[in-house]
Amino acid sequence: MLQQTRAAAVVPYYERFLALFPDPRALATAELPAVLAAWAGLGYYSRARLLHRAARALDGAFPSRYEDIRAMPGVGDYTAAAVASIAFELPHAAVDGNVLRVLSRLANDPSDIASPKTRGNFQAMADSLLHPEKPGAFNQAMMELGATICVPKGPRCLLCPVRKFCAAASAGTQNELPVKQRKARSVAIERTLLLVRKGNRFLFWQRPVEDRKLGGFWELPELSDLPDAEVSTPVGSFRHSIMNHDYRITVCPAKVNLSGRKGYRWIERNALETLPVSTTARKALRWAG
Repeated sequence: MLQQTRAAAVVPYYERFLALFPDPRALATAELPAVLAAWAGLGYYSRARLLHRAARALDGAFPSRYEDIRAMPGVGDYTAAAVASIAFELPHAAVDGNVLRVLSRLANDPSDIASPKTRGNFQAMADSLLHPEKPGAFNQAMMELGATICVPKGPRCLLCPVRKFCAAASAGTQNELPVKQRKARSVAIERTLLLVRKGNRFLFWQRPVEDRKLGGFWELPELSDLPDAEVSTPVGSFRHSIMNHDYRITVCPAKVNLSGRKGYRWIERNALETLPVSTTARKALRWAG
């Protein structure tokens, strides 16, 4: 859950998720729509799908070998190294964003950290520095150093326990590192979501399961989906950002003739709490009254 998401935002989701799925077996036996519904609002839903797959892949016990941990669905080099070293004291260096920053400054290396080649070089550097007998403590210390002392802006070099080894501190370039290519400019996209209702039921459609990002999620129709809808005055609007896309969404009540149209379903508002509903749809429903 902490991947791409701030800890403060994660806490309530984490507590609710554990209440619903207190152990791997509970998660493994749950149906995917229930898992996605519990995750709804956190975004990056592939994380939930992979976590569900990983729980189902476990054969009675969590693996204790790095290679087996790395082979689990959704587990990359960093996660595998962190778990292997902290839980099992296996000698694998865990390199996250904080550690990359520490390493780039220690070496005074201006290489682009977004580059796979640079990340490989820093991984090799971390491997060479790793304490072979205390890999878990070493990895946690490196992460903590980056999170509390070697911070992105205004690093606290005078308090740093490894300052005498830091080439950037000696050269006075610590505020210029690490180097990362600028992100692409955000693209503004206008969308109109329709609140089509019958009493306490709303019109929705479901994304195909094959959709890798939001497969299985329920969505409100857009004006582009129902161009002949009878649209009323907008009742609200909001912004929603995904990566470098900045969506500006207008919410409008509407009436529509569904004759001959397939793929839509009327859903009771109360039932939406147990279904995987997209974040944009949930935000739009705030204006439903």
